[in-house]
Amino acid sequence: MSLVSKNNVATNKFELEIQVPAEDFEKACEQVYKRKGKRIEVPGFRKGHAPRKTIEKLYGEGIFFEDAVNDVYPGALQSAVEEAGLEIVCRPEVEVTEVSKEKGVTFKATCTVKPEVTVKDYKGIKASKDVEEVTDVDITAEIDRRRERNARTVDVEGRAVENGDIVNIDFEGFLDGVPFDGGKGENFSLTIGSGQFIPGFEEQIIGHNIGDEFDVNVTFPENYHAEELKGKPTIFKVKLHSISTKELPEADDEFAKDVSEFDTLDELKADIRKHLEEANEKKAADAFENKLIDTVIENMEGEIPQEMYEVRIDEMIRDFEYRLQSQGLNLDMYLQYSGLDRDSFRKTFEAQAQRQVKVRLALEKIVEVEGIAPTDEEVEAEYARLADAYKMDVEKLKPVISAEDVKKDVAVNKAIDLIKDSAVAE
Repeated sequence: MSLVSKNNVATNKFELEIQVPAEDFEKACEQVYKRKGKRIEVPGFRKGHAPRKTIEKLYGEGIFFEDAVNDVYPGALQSAVEEAGLEIVCRPEVEVTEVSKEKGVTFKATCTVKPEVTVKDYKGIKASKDVEEVTDVDITAEIDRRRERNARTVDVEGRAVENGDIVNIDFEGFLDGVPFDGGKGENFSLTIGSGQFIPGFEEQIIGHNIGDEFDVNVTFPENYHAEELKGKPTIFKVKLHSISTKELPEADDEFAKDVSEFDTLDELKADIRKHLEEANEKKAADAFENKLIDTVIENMEGEIPQEMYEVRIDEMIRDFEYRLQSQGLNLDMYLQYSGLDRDSFRKTFEAQAQRQVKVRLALEKIVEVEGIAPTDEEVEAEYARLADAYKMDVEKLKPVISAEDVKKDVAVNKAIDLIKDSAVAE
């Protein structure tokens, strides 16, 4: 296998002409014959026992060519790319230009490569770092959230439904007098004001008493996921079984003892303040880092191929699909419920993908310029961190994530540290 030529055909694009010699191609054809010849029937021979020459004479000389080409071109392409010294960023476009027993295989591969970028003024960047102050209102809000989590539900009698109540209802929806799929529920628990049902439904339960049977008239939103219900006026027959409400515990020392390791409410509040201050500090630090990175991107110059953005979007969509699968969903179901088509869904990732690609290119350039190289100890520490995150043994993780990839990630993180350490907080 050999690289015949390397031509720069456009910005960040190279065309490689690659030759697989006749003898290598012949070996590949022989392997295909051994693999597939067993399934070929030839008159006068037991199935799978016909000689290769007989099969080629009967079905044509090129019967094994296509599979042989598919077998040899990945290795030939990889060798040629390495010989050409290219760092490709997506799957090349391959065109086979010649196939024969006498000359082997010749093909052209159009490769999109990592762009050359420059980054200036990445040291001494000025940016504001604003740490939000923790107020008594913030602490009270957190106390109230904990009271809400520890609330008990009590039955209500002698009054009608109010906003915030929890009701138990039966309901059935009708479109033009006919029940529709998914429109029925029995002994359903609904918090009034939660927005769990379509607009207008929950409000019409307010004012009704236990035992009431009544109609709720609503119109489905135009963007509703079920096509047959979009924008349609419907009637729900509703029966109200019970009303209950949440009773929150008092915020006192006993409450502090029940929900924490502290003996007094003041101690609990002090701990909440401490954690909120830490959270605000981290939030400010993250925002400060993002401002620095935004400036680095602005100071980067280079022509980035669209293919890099598309590859990153593909990766993000695959990650999204994996998360959906863990919830028992798939992408088609998600698109149906969200009212998006695939093109619109794909566009939701564009801005984030573009930023991530630009950030990586800029940081890798800084790594190159600064000569940043991680130590063996730093690489091992990163492997340990990843193993902990994935809940895997380090030695089992190493074959999955290459040392070279880990080194690149560690180096990039050190480049971020360099930018932060030299930055000036205003």
